[in-house]
Amino acid sequence: MLPLLLLLACPTPETKESVKESEAPVVTAVCTEPAEVSCQDAMILDLSLHDDKVSEGAVATTTEGEDFVTTVDGSGGGYDKYTRNAWVYLKFTDQGAQKVEIDDESALESMDWDMSMRRYIIRLNSGSSGPSCVGAAALIGQDYSSVAAVPDGISYVPDDYYTDDCTLINDSSGLPGSPQVAMGPWWEYPGCVKTTGTPFLIQQADGHVIKLVVESYYGADQAECNNSGSTQASGGFYILRWRFLQ
Repeated sequence: MLPLLLLLACPTPETKESVKESEAPVVTAVCTEPAEVSCQDAMILDLSLHDDKVSEGAVATTTEGEDFVTTVDGSGGGYDKYTRNAWVYLKFTDQGAQKVEIDDESALESMDWDMSMRRYIIRLNSGSSGPSCVGAAALIGQDYSSVAAVPDGISYVPDDYYTDDCTLINDSSGLPGSPQVAMGPWWEYPGCVKTTGTPFLIQQADGHVIKLVVESYYGADQAECNNSGSTQASGGFYILRWRFLQ
């Protein structure tokens, strides 16, 4: 009789699965249709957007434990050539970050990308930057490794760097033509692009959320900038560490 009672008390595989599914966060789409991007003419000029080329910058993703590690060549050909080259566009998937082969002006009508970078500027597909609704929350003062779940009540910020009359809103870096993007807190400028280690939560249009930190802007040479405030290394070679939280 005792073995029978124990058997009845143990959850079946179907019960375990139903409990697992009931405890999983509900993910619902934030938006499903593209919105019109305002100030497009100003942005084409201010951010040197192109309609006749796709970035040649390489994107590659590996895994380290539960994390994806993505390298992105967002150098744009170098600091003296980047305005003549297109932005790199990424989509975060459960297979890793994938490069989206699209030109800059077509990206203003596409929801197929999440993030774009060229040199030290990282744009999200939302608001001033694109027609989707990808948003970010900067977790100032926290460490990437300590972020285990999406906090209750978190708010996601879209890119919003134009005034009503399409004047560019600069960030606090002091560099000309550097818009106040939602991902701005990933770096500081003591004389080079220093990574802050600030982790971000990024919500995609379909409602999924990733945590992400920019580990490097100078590839393997980031430590020189972070430690001394200067470097001779070439910039725009990103290393991103990220994973899905929901």
